[in-house]
Amino acid sequence: MLTAFKLAGFIAAHAVWCVSDADGLVPMAAFQGDDGQCKLERLVFDDSGVAVEHGRKYLESAPFDANDGVLAYDGRIAVSEGKKLDAIILEVRSYAFPWAKAAIAVAYTPKSTGDFRVHKPKLVLWDKCDDFDMGAAIESFFNGIASHEQGAKVWNEALDESK
Repeated sequence: MLTAFKLAGFIAAHAVWCVSDADGLVPMAAFQGDDGQCKLERLVFDDSGVAVEHGRKYLESAPFDANDGVLAYDGRIAVSEGKKLDAIILEVRSYAFPWAKAAIAVAYTPKSTGDFRVHKPKLVLWDKCDDFDMGAAIESFFNGIASHEQGAKVWNEALDESK
């Protein structure tokens, strides 16, 4: 699960980089195999809901003999009583443990507000992951963010941990 969370961090940084100059995120699926190479595919559909459903099926299929997969898409997350923010949702899979499912949400304030901000990531799903060290997975997620040079730079410059 650690390599899956590192991939999720890398894709989260890439997604933050994408939304830093545009409103919204084209859903994307990323897969990583034994060779460590990341295959990223944008899921371009007329309807983003259809794109996300397609992405979920794609994620579950474990294509390319992948070890890990991540689906990233735009959504919303509650950050306080009655308040919601835009968020990049990352659904994470490690195919060595097909029963385990995890998801992280990275809330952000869009550029259209005049002040692009990235907020604290939140673990929103940790299903059948009891055999894994959550702290190590989160650390691996942040290592993945740091490994994306441009995304990490945007992330760090826009970081607002108040939400």
